[in-house]
Amino acid sequence: MIDGSSVETIVRGRDGDGGAVTARTRFRIASMSKSMTATAIMLLVDRGRVSLDDPVVKLLPDFRMADPRFTGITVRHILSHTSGLSNDTNNEYVFPPLRTAREIVAALADKTLTAAPGTRAEYHNTNFSIAARIVEVMSGKSFDDFLHTELFTPLGMTGTSSTLGCSDRAEGLSSGYEVVLGVAVAAPDMPGMCVGNGGVISTLDDMVRWLRFNQGTLGAGLLSAGSLAELHTVQPKAGDHALGWQARPVTAGAPPSLVGHGGTLATWTGDMVFSPKTGVAALVLTNGVGDPGLLSTDLLAERIGAPVTPMSNPLLALFCLTCCVLGAVALGRRVWCYRRAGQAISAPVQPAMVDG
Repeated sequence: MIDGSSVETIVRGRDGDGGAVTARTRFRIASMSKSMTATAIMLLVDRGRVSLDDPVVKLLPDFRMADPRFTGITVRHILSHTSGLSNDTNNEYVFPPLRTAREIVAALADKTLTAAPGTRAEYHNTNFSIAARIVEVMSGKSFDDFLHTELFTPLGMTGTSSTLGCSDRAEGLSSGYEVVLGVAVAAPDMPGMCVGNGGVISTLDDMVRWLRFNQGTLGAGLLSAGSLAELHTVQPKAGDHALGWQARPVTAGAPPSLVGHGGTLATWTGDMVFSPKTGVAALVLTNGVGDPGLLSTDLLAERIGAPVTPMSNPLLALFCLTCCVLGAVALGRRVWCYRRAGQAISAPVQPAMVDG
């Protein structure tokens, strides 16, 4: 967990090549990537190249759909999942998957919307692939190059990069794990369309930096305070969606008071969450399947004295192949690493301090 300048981490398990997981082990962070794509757009907003209320077609003249309402889709709509795009009319899971942001935008030419832009929220990965294409066109750089030069390098995130596909090979990245007949097996991820929406690969150390940036304690001046706040603000008609982030309660039934986002692929899951009010944050990265959002929220809740959600399943100790990145866990407390939603193990740990 992270609490001001204090960072406490727990690192456990092995990567798909059998090596011990460390703070520099590379993990696919899946849909947590969306927060970075939204920030890339906000960098262009700060530079006067883009407005959140620009129609996408103004920025991407080749953007077309077989639905006249598409001209009303704005940058704000795609970053808050209120564009009207839906898997009902735009199947994101076709095989072979589309790879580039240009291809993904072009493939929308014969698709329709399921709702008028700005009227309701529906989570749809293609929104963020469109955003990635906007970054490319308005910056003149490839999406990966823009992230590297304009975001990751200034923040000191030296172990972070992105890929177009969800299963693309990357330097220093081992396989994740699947559980087959009760046995954890290293396996490649499923091919998929990940550019802009889920293709970032990062490390424990770098993701601590990412959360600190979003808390406003690292990278001051990279993004204006107003733009940073806008990223974390729930948008009109968007349910719990902000821009690449989501609002969530610290405990079931409570009003939303946290900002977070999870990520899920076939062999990788993770979650990050922070409290704007207290500055406490928690991050969990795993090289397996599961629901780490329960763990990260419980870790944060425990730190700020809120109720936690009970979890217990000792048998899952056999399958705890995780890297738990925690902030502000009191020494001697207990944390839970788990593989499935609603299932967990409980194990005593002694968090080690790291310089994030």
